[in-house]
Amino acid sequence: MATIHFIGICGTAMGTLAAMLRQRGHDVQGSDHAMYPPMSDFLVKEQIRVFNGYDVAHVTPAIDLVIVGNAISRGNPELEEVLDRKIRYMSLPEAIREHFLWQARSIVLAGTHGKTTTTALTGWLLTAAGRDPSMLVGGIALNFEGSYRLGRGRDFVIEGDEYDSAFFDKTAKFLKYLPDIAVLGNLEYDHADIYPDMDALRTAFRRFLTLVPRSGRVLIGADSPEALALAGASRAPVETFGIDAPAADWRATGIAAGGGRVRFDVWRGSDPYATFTSPLHGHHNVRNALAAIAAGHAAGLSPADMQRGLESFAGVRRRLELRGTVRDVAVYDDFAHHPTAILETLRAIRASFPDRRVWAVFEPRSATSCRRVFQQDFARAFVEAAPDEVIIAAVFRTTLPDDERLQVGDLVRDINRRGGHARELPDVPAIVEVIAAEARAGDLVVIMSNGGFDGIHAKLLEALRRG
Repeated sequence: MATIHFIGICGTAMGTLAAMLRQRGHDVQGSDHAMYPPMSDFLVKEQIRVFNGYDVAHVTPAIDLVIVGNAISRGNPELEEVLDRKIRYMSLPEAIREHFLWQARSIVLAGTHGKTTTTALTGWLLTAAGRDPSMLVGGIALNFEGSYRLGRGRDFVIEGDEYDSAFFDKTAKFLKYLPDIAVLGNLEYDHADIYPDMDALRTAFRRFLTLVPRSGRVLIGADSPEALALAGASRAPVETFGIDAPAADWRATGIAAGGGRVRFDVWRGSDPYATFTSPLHGHHNVRNALAAIAAGHAAGLSPADMQRGLESFAGVRRRLELRGTVRDVAVYDDFAHHPTAILETLRAIRASFPDRRVWAVFEPRSATSCRRVFQQDFARAFVEAAPDEVIIAAVFRTTLPDDERLQVGDLVRDINRRGGHARELPDVPAIVEVIAAEARAGDLVVIMSNGGFDGIHAKLLEALRRG
């Protein structure tokens, strides 16, 4: 048993890893300057000692290992103490590799979109089949009511995050995850704060695919040209999957939505594989399910195992999650913050409820969505998705220079010029006031942000209750 200290423990992934290591029997503690729910509550529940603020006194002689969060930089007093005293330290992905992956069959699910859902689903397919896997996902998997599970089986299913690792290691996290089965669902430009251009992002994913051993398997989304172009980087066998790619090794056809579920047929090559029923909305989630099915097959699951597992999959929190219905107005929460994710989310809700009026509410909050890089792409996404009402909130990161920042007014004018109905509103109270006044029975409100959005979901539901 080791004594392990986390610098920046209240990050979602850091807090989750702390709980995993404690479950493995280690003495775990940590510090952070921003302690707030839900992570602060989670750490209390897990009985992990947390210091509020950073202080050299927290770095005691008893500490064997320090795990440094990727938000921590030079000048942090605890980090400086660790460096001065040459205490052993590592990044979060290094710690995951060292403590969990060396002895496991590592199933890593990567890509710009859908990796959280696909990871949670793959973990659930293995669990429902009795394989007792371990899993780590960047969201709350509703079947497990958490973001991780530690099992006794050989498989470790992990979300492959392309974000950087730590101040001393600016490479992608997934390069530490020892993939035996690697899934690359799709690839588009993202994370403008880390990757200066598409070539840099391609390089990271190409390196990821080179890590798969010859005894492993690589699964690539054939509907994504950028992902498919990287297939040659792998020395392992490569299989492709897709909906719109007739030459893919795994294909989903006959997609039909009804009764809140989606039914589709899966083919492997020219042979029928099985018919599946999914509780997830949208064609993009058929792709996610197809990726998980191909990964499950590579891990030895039968079609019958996966049919049962998919039907009972509860989804992931903040992926078209229904937060409540008041006065027959349904309020959904979604993590979408990339133009493609916004388009797919809105198309999914429209396909499931074709006769309902849809409100799309978007907060530009992520490091990339706050920037001008997606100015035209956001307009295209909202116009193509064609929600009835679009509300764009103010950019979250106001410290960006004006020439780099997303121009919300220009975005709204562009959407309206192309036939949409969009407006810019300054804050959550204004947004809540407008929707509460104008929404009518049967409306669907889809709120999209990668952050808390100032508690807008609860505030809107309360305003609707007040009438």
